[in-house]
Amino acid sequence: MNFTFQESSVLYGMLAESTTDVILKTDPNGFIVHATAALADLGEREPGSPVGPHLLDLVVAEARPLVARAHARAMAGEDVGWVEFPAIGRDNRRRWFEIRLRALLRHDGTPYGALGVMRSVDELRSLSEQLFTATYSDPLTGLTNRTAFVSMLEHMLAARMDGCLALFSIDFFRTINMQYGQSVGDGVLTVFADLLREMLRTEDIISRIGSERFAVLLPRVSPEEAEAICRRVVTTLADLKQPVGDSHFTMTASASVARIETSLDSTMERAEMALFVAKAKGRNRLEMEKGARLATG
Repeated sequence: MNFTFQESSVLYGMLAESTTDVILKTDPNGFIVHATAALADLGEREPGSPVGPHLLDLVVAEARPLVARAHARAMAGEDVGWVEFPAIGRDNRRRWFEIRLRALLRHDGTPYGALGVMRSVDELRSLSEQLFTATYSDPLTGLTNRTAFVSMLEHMLAARMDGCLALFSIDFFRTINMQYGQSVGDGVLTVFADLLREMLRTEDIISRIGSERFAVLLPRVSPEEAEAICRRVVTTLADLKQPVGDSHFTMTASASVARIETSLDSTMERAEMALFVAKAKGRNRLEMEKGARLATG
């Protein structure tokens, strides 16, 4: 593709740190009039064709307004910076790119098009998503982990959102691991995680926060409503008698409920104390925080 001296000057500044990007040139309306060969990987026209696609033809529908605004701002002389968007290639795979656009100006200062640099950020997004999963997810159960749980509880407190915190602990989990083996112990954890997913509301946030311990954030419920929800979990688990692998035994859990208020430490301390009481009273039961009505499972 051929560039004027002014186009080449703009291009040099945009490519100072890279020589592997897709380069494209648009007219004032956003139609691509020149592009490097890599554009064909997106299923668009080959370089040198007399009529090119519109810039927005490269972009999935939901991201087109974002890219359209970037092009309009570039044509108005603004330095837009990098804009990220998803595209669908000729293999029908959704891939992520970022683009940076700058106006091309005539001698009198009026824009006659835009020059764009487009690069794939698919690998970076994949790595970012993997990092997010590793940082905030429990690999065994697929639930969020303690780090994510703490962040979400802090958010609820900062937003002054009403609700309750429930803690669950699988009874005699260490004994199960020792007697039946770790694979059976892992099966117990996944069975209980699936039960929580099935029985709790879609808005409830379930996390595995320790070896055999699970926490549930129940937004916008009263302690009485939280008690009813969590009691069903405790009683259903005890009645389930679901086999884990080749082993057959009754799984039970102890549970507690505390109102989310004051601070993270205060909320956790009240829930932990109620869970301690549930275990001290024989396990397989639910206890409310001190001052609230006690309930058995």
